[in-house]
Amino acid sequence: MTDRNDGALNARSRVLTQGASRAGARAMFKAVGFTDEDLGKPLVGIANTWIETMPCGIHLRELAEAVKEGVRAAGGTPMEFNTIAISDGITMGTEGMKASLVSREVIADSIELCARGYQFDAIVALAGCDKTLPGSAMALARLNIPAVLLYGGSTAAGRLDGKDITIVDVYEAIGAHACGTIDAARLKAVEDRACPGPGACGGQYTANTMATTLEYLGLSPIGSSSPGATDPRRRAWAYRAGELAMELLARNVCPRDLLTRDAFENAIAAAAGTGGSTNSVLHLLAIAREAGVPLTIDDFDEISARTPIVADLRPGGTYLALDVDAAGGSTLIARRLLDGGLLHGDARTLGGPTLREAVATASETPGQRVVATAERPFKPHGGLAILKGNLAPDGAVVKIAGNERLLHRGPARVFTREEDAMQAVLDGAIVAGDVIVIIYEGPKGGPGMREMLGVTAAIFGAGLGEGVALVTDGRFSGGTHGLMIGHVAPEAAVGGPIALVRNGDTVVIDVASRELRLEVSETELAARRAAWSAPASHYTTGVFAKYRVLVGSASDGAVTTAGAGA
Repeated sequence: MTDRNDGALNARSRVLTQGASRAGARAMFKAVGFTDEDLGKPLVGIANTWIETMPCGIHLRELAEAVKEGVRAAGGTPMEFNTIAISDGITMGTEGMKASLVSREVIADSIELCARGYQFDAIVALAGCDKTLPGSAMALARLNIPAVLLYGGSTAAGRLDGKDITIVDVYEAIGAHACGTIDAARLKAVEDRACPGPGACGGQYTANTMATTLEYLGLSPIGSSSPGATDPRRRAWAYRAGELAMELLARNVCPRDLLTRDAFENAIAAAAGTGGSTNSVLHLLAIAREAGVPLTIDDFDEISARTPIVADLRPGGTYLALDVDAAGGSTLIARRLLDGGLLHGDARTLGGPTLREAVATASETPGQRVVATAERPFKPHGGLAILKGNLAPDGAVVKIAGNERLLHRGPARVFTREEDAMQAVLDGAIVAGDVIVIIYEGPKGGPGMREMLGVTAAIFGAGLGEGVALVTDGRFSGGTHGLMIGHVAPEAAVGGPIALVRNGDTVVIDVASRELRLEVSETELAARRAAWSAPASHYTTGVFAKYRVLVGSASDGAVTTAGAGA
């Protein structure tokens, strides 16, 4: 618990607003429109990640108004502020994508700075995309004041030829168009229909994966991740978030009271059991670091191995996020995992009850096929695996949900940037059996550890999905599927073994044995290492240069907290 001295609900903010010496602050608040009555109440910061450059958060201004109504009704004074957001889907395949993971740190830092600067008594964060969700969570863990994190919701499915489509279909269509499988008119049709309106990408990609896990961590209300972005229930959840922030303040319940080891194990099980994004590894490690909870990359493999996949969701499965809502919602998934003995049922949730109590009344829509039982799952093991070996001594991440190929041995095709690998795929220079190796795309090397949905989707679009593997120190979109190994650590930029791979070297990927191996003698590798030197960065000033100095290994969450970059 966080000490509030005499227990006053505005104990933090009154340092800013009360007493004769604070007349200057009050004068400026009054210029904004706040009254003496407003300033005598607890101040609740509304951290909004609204931005006009992507659909994921375009509707968050409306939700913020509902949050404020809930805060006011519960006796608080809401004060909204904004932070940045970078769209992975828009920047994918360009230099702009390097800003995405960097933005996670800036989001966390900016929310922390506003909360500390304005001495908020509690906070509600509104987030809707791949980096605003973990970035907000990291900030709330740092601040450790009563807090609620509310997801903006998933977009609806696009429709084409009577089938659901998402942004991933667009990227796969790009590859199909490049190899002549579809024409420009078909590509345009997919482009025009894939994203019908507000909300995050519609599969169990990174945003929906993280939104799911945040319920288990105790940062988001149980069941709040399920309704779509335009569903009327989304506004009701926003109002409730405002009320809940005030309730948490009254009870002095703070994030670290709920962010326990059991909660993180539950979150990992939720990601693995829904075939979720590999980025959940990176983000959950980062949130754990901020919360001071011991968690390692190996924990993900252990928990995933014992957690069956109980939700048949894209990209590895059939259905989309809103199909989960129609089937019974995130509470049904939690109930199925609990019934299978796969979760810590006594972990506390944001509203107060235990997880077991919170989902006890979960209902199932008759005839639904989206969520299975743990006894009869879609797959016996979870969707995440951690590989190690002489190519990844500190670990690498692969998603095995929707991928039946667990063994691949082939010649390396080495590229030092994503664009070059993408061009090789589009030019038809990659053939079945190849292992595409993309280096210098890690946290430091990028800098920024770009996602590579463009190249992985192009591989499938070109008809190579079942015959080609990819290995990189970068990362992948939650929409990526196939035998794609990312987060290789140590990364190339710090002299990791992946920097020593040459064209034609044999790479072995053995998921069953959890091994990622380069078939090159230690003597040869030692000679290559002695001749290796780190390439110069293209960024010597500004935020990318700063990030490059501070960021740590992907195997530890790629965080920039003190000492991480050492």
